[in-house]
Amino acid sequence: MMISPYSREVIQKNCLPNHATAVPITSLHARGLSMNFRELYRDFSISFEVFPPKTEEGEKNLFKALGELMRFSPAYVSVTYGAGGSTRDKTIDLALRIRDAYKVRPLVHFTCVGSGRSDISSHLDRVHELGLTDILALRGDPPKGQTDFVPAPDGFSYANELVAFIKKRGGFSIAVAGYPEGHPDAPDFETDLANLKRKIDAGAELVLTQLFFNPDDFFRLRDGLGRLGANAIVIPGIMPISSASQLEGTIKKCVKTIPAELAAKLESASPDDVPKIGIEYAIHQCEKLIEGGARGFHLYPLNRSETVSEILDNLRIPGRNV
Repeated sequence: MMISPYSREVIQKNCLPNHATAVPITSLHARGLSMNFRELYRDFSISFEVFPPKTEEGEKNLFKALGELMRFSPAYVSVTYGAGGSTRDKTIDLALRIRDAYKVRPLVHFTCVGSGRSDISSHLDRVHELGLTDILALRGDPPKGQTDFVPAPDGFSYANELVAFIKKRGGFSIAVAGYPEGHPDAPDFETDLANLKRKIDAGAELVLTQLFFNPDDFFRLRDGLGRLGANAIVIPGIMPISSASQLEGTIKKCVKTIPAELAAKLESASPDDVPKIGIEYAIHQCEKLIEGGARGFHLYPLNRSETVSEILDNLRIPGRNV
């Protein structure tokens, strides 16, 4: 996903609210060095994921939303990558603009889809030269119209292979995805857990999870990795239910189970009541995760600020709310 370049002057005049608080870029970032995730998560950390909008109006709304979210001092903002690698340049462009506008580190997504080793190597050279040294390495989904993932010639079939390739090249901090309910392609949870450990063993330092609703699923994933001796930080991904259409679309495609209490409330709710239910449940979910020792949240605000802001405003964040 991504967008056409906006001039910096237009962004500053039209997209950055006067009240936005910039997070200082560290000297490490100025030198283009990668994040130390272990150091970062010594304290409870908040981060956000955004996607490249398709229109200039969408860009303007995104930067307005990010300006409003900066008061939560995110450790970084991850920028997604379109299906089949369709927005690679837009991902880079948006990551740079977010870094320059808000002085916050970007975590750029990168997938195996459609890329051989030479292409991947060239991409890594490019982003490293631009100072984008933090990567979320993913296998990626099959291109539209395909049901099975087919690697590019001389490409990679699995994310752990991409991680190992990036690690060998050096100069990057690497995050990967985890699935609290198990990857949909995995035959069972333990198999998926072993596959996730392979990504960590290959060089990943941070696991950001797919959305989920049952806190116990997150603890099962985190504690299962610990049992296997996997040395990585695991951070829960939080996507609140914000609309009936989102519930019927993205969420039901990505989540295997919805807790019975939440499902019952949603079933009897009018479309106008769904956002309130989603916010209340997300607050409850996050409270349980904090009680269970989660070291941060990676939130999916869907390029908006209102829902996520209300959730964070109603939480006692460790080290922040005193």
